[in-house]
Amino acid sequence: MADPPGCCSACATCLLCPYSCQWITAKKEKRKGLRTTKYDCSWFLFLFCVFLFTLVWLYFAIIILNDFHNFNEFIYRQSKLWLDWSLVLLIATAVLISYSSVLLVLALCLQLCGQPLKLHWVHKILLILTALVVAAAFTGLGIKWAEEWKSARISLQATGPFLHIGAVGGMTLLAWPLASFIYRTRNTGLRVFVLLVYCAAMIALYLAPLGITSPCIMEENQLPPKPALVGHRGAPMLAPENTLMSVRKAVDCDVQVFETDVMVSADGVPFLMHDEELTRTTNVQAVFPERAALNSTAFNWTDLQQLDAGTWFLERRPFPTVQSLSPDDRQEAAEQRIPSLEQALEAVKHSNLSIMFDLRPENHSDYQNFVNVTLGVILQSGIPLQQVLWLPDGFRDDVKQQAPGVQHIYGRKRVENEKEPVLHVNLPYQDMSSEEIRQYRQDNISVNLYVVNEPWLFSVLWCSGVSSVTTNACQVLKEMKRPIWLLPSSTYFMIWIVVDCVSFLIIIWAFVLMK
Repeated sequence: MADPPGCCSACATCLLCPYSCQWITAKKEKRKGLRTTKYDCSWFLFLFCVFLFTLVWLYFAIIILNDFHNFNEFIYRQSKLWLDWSLVLLIATAVLISYSSVLLVLALCLQLCGQPLKLHWVHKILLILTALVVAAAFTGLGIKWAEEWKSARISLQATGPFLHIGAVGGMTLLAWPLASFIYRTRNTGLRVFVLLVYCAAMIALYLAPLGITSPCIMEENQLPPKPALVGHRGAPMLAPENTLMSVRKAVDCDVQVFETDVMVSADGVPFLMHDEELTRTTNVQAVFPERAALNSTAFNWTDLQQLDAGTWFLERRPFPTVQSLSPDDRQEAAEQRIPSLEQALEAVKHSNLSIMFDLRPENHSDYQNFVNVTLGVILQSGIPLQQVLWLPDGFRDDVKQQAPGVQHIYGRKRVENEKEPVLHVNLPYQDMSSEEIRQYRQDNISVNLYVVNEPWLFSVLWCSGVSSVTTNACQVLKEMKRPIWLLPSSTYFMIWIVVDCVSFLIIIWAFVLMK
């Protein structure tokens, strides 16, 4: 195989060294008669597949960051070890994609220089390990976190147009090494096969926008109002969750609803707490070490008031934003205690917020008494009942009788022939399509979706017409004045045609130039 003009011996050696682990010049290779065999081509194909595999996993890793705090909480409940596993995920993914990308670039450059693709055995082993690690990651995702497949499908509505442009660009760049391979190979069958596969892939990419749909492909005047923000346990990126400081920070973020979780102490005092155990968000292990594993409802209110509900937030840093807190905020966070429902109602009443809550645990033997005690506190607080959004399904009819002004939020979709119309639904964002959101909006049904932290996801739901979203990142979504991108269909059509035409011309130029 003759070297093309401009490929010097030094360049060939520099490329061969990291790819083949050999300091061999092009002339020496000619003397030894080294050529790229079918076996070498199969390893190049495997390298290309591994690169695509890790690239897809990188995309998934970025998408699931929206929900990764839930994963961190899950790991903590299993192991009692707190760590931001998203950093581990991103670092490991970056290493894998960087390794496969460098090898692929080296292989393509070697092909352009007419050098043999003799992949070293160490790289072969590492590529197999990379493929196995990524396959294990996808398997674990499918078994333990299957709803993230729905998240990936939703993400395509936000990224589809840009993924199309990127894919067309990447495949267009492959025209140079592909043309070099086709002109050099002596196997006519292989040459025709590779060319047909490439042409089929390009045609599929050129026509891909026919299958790309996104709610953000619309005219500016069709954009629905910005969704209202519901603070998930307050503003948990800026203050310890389910504390009065978190309520105050949520007010600063223009949140309209404070979402929380209520439990009832052993002596009948409703208080704010998400986990059934107190270990994650308090210092119960230091104050009551022998009772730390007990359910939160096993403690009386006097015991609960002794617990520190803020220091954990500064020590474990559940979100990166903790590092940027001011000294005054750090001091306030360290002084937080578990608030009672009465204190929380007083705070939201003065802030003109609504409050939405779950009453836990639903399977408790005394749950009906929990409902009655909680309703009693609400009625005595003097808060306007329309500011109370009731989530629990248990004994809902009793709640409607005792407090008819309370707004009822349902954690399910509407069904046919219901006795009473469903006016408000609260669902995971994966459970409703854009079409369903639009239909509910037309039928005047309020839709709140949770938990939405990333701007790309907020943008898709905004364009779909969702009424509100529950979020940890109220300080981020507050600053968004419009979706990340919004394209009229005519503009997107023009971009599609221009990208495809430019790509086609570059490919033709590459084949002519390489010949």
